[in-house]
Amino acid sequence: MTEPAQPALQNWKLTLAYDGTEFRGWQVQPGERTIQGELQAALGRVTGESPLPQGSGRTDAGVHALGQVASFALAAPIPAENLQRALNRTLPASIRILEAGTAPSAFHARHSAVAKTYEYRIFRGAICPPTLARYVYTCSWLMNVAALQESARLFEGKHDFLSFAATDFDLTTRNLESGLERDLEMNPPSAPLTTIKTIYSSDWEERETEAGTLLVYRVRGSGFLHHMVRNLVGTMLEVGRGKLRASQIPEILAARCRDAAGPTAPARGLFLVSVEYGDRADGPQIGP
Repeated sequence: MTEPAQPALQNWKLTLAYDGTEFRGWQVQPGERTIQGELQAALGRVTGESPLPQGSGRTDAGVHALGQVASFALAAPIPAENLQRALNRTLPASIRILEAGTAPSAFHARHSAVAKTYEYRIFRGAICPPTLARYVYTCSWLMNVAALQESARLFEGKHDFLSFAATDFDLTTRNLESGLERDLEMNPPSAPLTTIKTIYSSDWEERETEAGTLLVYRVRGSGFLHHMVRNLVGTMLEVGRGKLRASQIPEILAARCRDAAGPTAPARGLFLVSVEYGDRADGPQIGP
């Protein structure tokens, strides 16, 4: 007797936002609440299948997202709007599916990405409102914004960012199974491990709010190493407060040593804003 044919798998693409405060980052970890784990569990409750969603990158504990992208395969023939609605009903309120749709079989949230944009937000008012505190780094030092901007522009272009990689980079390069996805999130498995990245834009702006001034760093690049944006911010804040000079940035890059750069800024101020897909990084599609 012929066995019934298995239903064909359909590749899916989700765009999601989340408040990362109460999660141990994106990646599934035993005994910990993670974004990937919550999404996998929600898919199981909704569809009866439990694929492991692959994200565009693994945000750390406490990091937020406005436009994370995930991909996975499902056999269930469910309309996109129904899947989005059902997932939002079962996911915690701190995770929302913004868009859901099917994608070509070759699409992969991480391997297909050509660029990503991050923002880091710093609160400059006298009193940070409790409703804002979990989404910003409160910084009360005197700050030379012009020096911040000067240093930010020095990161634009193609550089070796080993000085701004996490201190565990050497360890993870010896563990390809975990290190490749964690530290080199934009590279396919066959790519050589590299700390060379291209930054397309890097700048600071001041945004006035009712509560006070937000100092926002926005960076767009081909890819980012583990802790790279937070290490860039921590170093630039040292420039802004006068402990380093902007002219030292090229020297720090050339040193290829984490100890040459500044401290790591706290996770709570960091947002993954968008992920881009397309043939060229200078003219891609943004988001879904």
